[in-house]
Amino acid sequence: MARHVFLTGPPGVGKTTLIQKATEVLKSSGVPVDGFYTEEVRQGGRRIGFNVVTLSGIRGPLSRIGSEPLPGKRECRVGQYVVDLTSFEQLALPVLRNAGASGRPGQSICVIDEVGKMELFSQPFIQAVRQALCTPGTVVLGTIPVPKGKPLALVEEIRTRKDVKVLSVTKENRNHLLPEIVTHVQSSQK
Repeated sequence: MARHVFLTGPPGVGKTTLIQKATEVLKSSGVPVDGFYTEEVRQGGRRIGFNVVTLSGIRGPLSRIGSEPLPGKRECRVGQYVVDLTSFEQLALPVLRNAGASGRPGQSICVIDEVGKMELFSQPFIQAVRQALCTPGTVVLGTIPVPKGKPLALVEEIRTRKDVKVLSVTKENRNHLLPEIVTHVQSSQK
């Protein structure tokens, strides 16, 4: 049976909202949950970037429109967005590396929203995701993009893992998926 759950679907369909709702339900049932999600940053009604937000509420920039890379840093760009790798790694890596740190089977859920183009500029992030997926007693609840264009190696690796259940989120099913997500994650814990 698949241990991990990943949501996929087009941008804006509600993957992050479902992750946040599932996280609240799991936390309220006493399950240890850690990880991060991404959120849009808007200014004057226009999206100017994304933040990474840990489940403990610490937030920092993931990307911004057209911001310049720091001197001496290589530019990581997805479309009009420049990725702030340093900020992303400072927030995301500690929570991923703590996944399963308790060492007790069935005791932790690691939220990774998302494994996408911006996040994949970070080699330490790729290693941390693979480690979380292989850590006994850790269940990963995450999101991956819909395949389009050149395949993203780690996304395809996740999509084809035997221990991963991928659920497609659509506008039609997004309001009905929460119980399935929570039930699957809870049953993976046992």
